[in-house]
Amino acid sequence: MDKSFLKTAAVLGLLSAIGPFAIDMYLPALPSIGVSLAAQTGAVQASLMAFFISLGIGQMLYGPVSDMFGRKPPLYFGLLLFAVCSVGCALAPNINTLIALRFLQGLGAAAGMVIPRAIVRDLHTGNDAARLMSLLMLVFSVSPILAPLTGSFLIEWAGWRSVFWAVAIAAVLALFLLGAGQPETRPAEQRVGSSVLGAIKAYGFLCTDWHFLGLVFIGAFGVASFFAYLANSSFVLINHYGLTPREYSLAFSANAASFIGVSQFTGHLGKRFGLVPVVKWAVAGYAAMMTALLLINLAGVERLDIMLAMLFIGYGFLGLVVPTTAVLSLEEHGEIAGTASALMGTLQFVTGAVVMAVIGPFADGTARPMVIGIAACAIIAFLIARVTLPHVKHPQPADLP
Repeated sequence: MDKSFLKTAAVLGLLSAIGPFAIDMYLPALPSIGVSLAAQTGAVQASLMAFFISLGIGQMLYGPVSDMFGRKPPLYFGLLLFAVCSVGCALAPNINTLIALRFLQGLGAAAGMVIPRAIVRDLHTGNDAARLMSLLMLVFSVSPILAPLTGSFLIEWAGWRSVFWAVAIAAVLALFLLGAGQPETRPAEQRVGSSVLGAIKAYGFLCTDWHFLGLVFIGAFGVASFFAYLANSSFVLINHYGLTPREYSLAFSANAASFIGVSQFTGHLGKRFGLVPVVKWAVAGYAAMMTALLLINLAGVERLDIMLAMLFIGYGFLGLVVPTTAVLSLEEHGEIAGTASALMGTLQFVTGAVVMAVIGPFADGTARPMVIGIAACAIIAFLIARVTLPHVKHPQPADLP
């Protein structure tokens, strides 16, 4: 494999991981934050939801800006905003301040979520794009493996505030990496036709492209099912099942490892069978596994080992769904890759935030509300795939910027 290919994957993956790192390191701290700031579970979860919402909304801004001014300037701005707000979170005196700063922190992190996907589309299409996207996700997905473990050690050693000092340092390192290791992939001559009006027209076009929206929502409900696990798993596994923060981190990391490992077969399977068949079979497998988990839970079987094993298998299927739908959704939109990537990311994160908001009021300390939410998202993704994937791709109109 080309060294430059691997270098690009490493740089983009690390830039993409900054935002998720601020989520995954944070998860083991949720119960202790509630105690430290005298906040209810719902308020603590709101700090996580605020981050997700701003992470989604911010992508709508960064995508068109990256089309108009290049990929690197908005990345610099986003990483700097993220670093400053991380320091603010570390010093937050109460839960309301923490929620507000987490919202602003998410706006900064959004740059690292949307722009690397656009850079992938700048450089490659088809199976090469799928291969680069899966490699990017390999680096990106180190976060849900290492971050909870790192977070649990930091929390035990120096308290929950140390998590935010750590992500602030990571953002500064990412700024250096961006400057030294990533060239600009959207040169000035390609930005000439990009404008605010053009971005509005592009968003309007994308919102009427049902094939694009179908692919995005397959991935969105897949991601949302993982968000349901993110928001609830620490309370369920630590408070209900009695795991320590470190044991919880290991359990969480196992699911992330499954997602990562299987995602690395995306390029190979896409080359052999085609990207669309890969999505069809993977989303069907994911929905079947999560439905089985729900039925077992409804039957009264709440064994932790069974739940973790089925989540491990299910998230392996999801590892094929997310990168493949991302590549397919951007395939026909190279001229507006930043805008298309932004809308995709926004819809994914807003969907995830809505799912978390719906599940939140039903949280009762047991695994059932979480499992119902995960299974519902998997089934919806499967149904959307059944409607979307047989359709022929829509052409891109020539008059778009």
